[in-house]
Amino acid sequence: MEKLRINIVDVISRRTFLAEMLIENGIISQIIDLGAEDPDLNYVLPGFVDAHVHIESSMISPAEFARLAVRWGTIATVSDPHEIANVLGVDGVELMLRSGRQVPFKFYFGVPSCVPATDFETSGARLDASDVDILLSRNDFLYLSEMMNFPGVVYQNDDVMAKLAAAKKYNKPIDGHAPGLTGDLLFKYVSAGVATDHECSNLDEAIEKIALGMQILIREGSAAKNFSALHPLFNLYPDKIMLCSDDLHPDDLLNGHINLLVKKALALNYNFFDVISSVTLHPKKFYNLSTGLVQINDSADFIVVDNLSKLQVISTYIGGERVFHDNEVHFPAFQPEIRNTFFVNKLSIDQVLVKAQSNTIKVILAEDGELLTKSISLKAKIENGFVMCDTERDIAKLLVLNRYKKAEPAIAFIKGFGLFKGALASTVAHDSHNIVAVATNNDDLLRAVALIQNHKGALVAVSGNDELVLPLEIAGIMSALKGEEVAELYHKLNRKAAEFGSGLRAPYMTLAFMSLLVIPALKLGDKGLFDGENFVFTSLFVS
Repeated sequence: MEKLRINIVDVISRRTFLAEMLIENGIISQIIDLGAEDPDLNYVLPGFVDAHVHIESSMISPAEFARLAVRWGTIATVSDPHEIANVLGVDGVELMLRSGRQVPFKFYFGVPSCVPATDFETSGARLDASDVDILLSRNDFLYLSEMMNFPGVVYQNDDVMAKLAAAKKYNKPIDGHAPGLTGDLLFKYVSAGVATDHECSNLDEAIEKIALGMQILIREGSAAKNFSALHPLFNLYPDKIMLCSDDLHPDDLLNGHINLLVKKALALNYNFFDVISSVTLHPKKFYNLSTGLVQINDSADFIVVDNLSKLQVISTYIGGERVFHDNEVHFPAFQPEIRNTFFVNKLSIDQVLVKAQSNTIKVILAEDGELLTKSISLKAKIENGFVMCDTERDIAKLLVLNRYKKAEPAIAFIKGFGLFKGALASTVAHDSHNIVAVATNNDDLLRAVALIQNHKGALVAVSGNDELVLPLEIAGIMSALKGEEVAELYHKLNRKAAEFGSGLRAPYMTLAFMSLLVIPALKLGDKGLFDGENFVFTSLFVS
């Protein structure tokens, strides 16, 4: 039993008051209202919920993610495990659940809806409608994860519609993923039961989706940052928004989590209770979470802060257990379970040469902080009949190589990384997690791919004899190291990328999305260059 005399922030009654709060057996058993708040005392408010995140993108296990996140007042995540599902299938999803159960943290997992994300790429596993139905029937899966295959929804693909029907059968919400979708196609998408979207990049897009009944998740992750475009929604539609990170790398998680978005919104003078509700009340109601809201008979899931302007987290409680206090996490690091699948496709120089078929090529234009790319046509640099990288114009070679079976590499060219030497490569490559690499020359490209294969999953930076590696032993997408160690290595990799010339804030995160075919406009999968607007393969060369 624990008794606290403290100021309570009540998001239900939208008021703050002094109270005596009693916690018994993990439950708030009593709250005695003592009147006006006492500014000399600390404040209690509900713990924060990240309303949409892929834990795997932190490159640490769920247990390690929790150990870092509780420092920032996060008590729960709504987590889509489709990254590991694309590698290991249902076994990978079960691995995530087992890891999450090791720690006093509330992981709410969804059932991946798009494994693989499309049939235009090679993944390590497939979840069909029957697999999805079985998982959704379980109480430990709360929702159908983001439906990225929006063409499958609007054109009523049988397998896609069966997955949506399963979610409706078990009365579980359906998360969306519809970047740039508008008009009649959007209407069909929402009419099929898809209820959220975290891919809005401008205010008009978000407003159109809200008008059709969608909840908008304002995303601010390591690569995609949409808060600056969407924060006016706090004034326009405060009841229709939640906050999320989507993909957050470990060095960023060391510096903050959803608390940073809360502080951003409050600094813009939005209503305090609207902001706090977006990370507490709204996700709880929408996803039917068991998180507490500092009410009598609630689970004692809350944070203690010094005041309501700085929101400095002093303590984090989950289920009545004080899991963080005075800069100390009160549960240990756990050794993660290691599972993987990897086929080594050794490459030769001949396999990465691109024979010129015309003088003009389509080039992927990557932009900092955006998952969307553009397709541009540029004159190729041709030597001895082969298309070459052109560092003077920031045109690098992009490669995607199947990691699951024997195959030839797919090769394209990309602008926006700013590299003037070296190569970067990774097996964090959404969503199938094949090998993806960007390089200024063929020698470094081959070396980077070989290093990835030696470790059966890693992030690497290579320039001649200068090499740096972050091994990713778990499914080729997560590390067995502690979060702080992963963050340090990842920070060094980003610094190395900067030494090679990249000006991107998160070059490896950006690289990881260059193979995500469901986000327009031009991407590269293991089977070739892909037009994400028309959902067809396209030629590298412009005739």
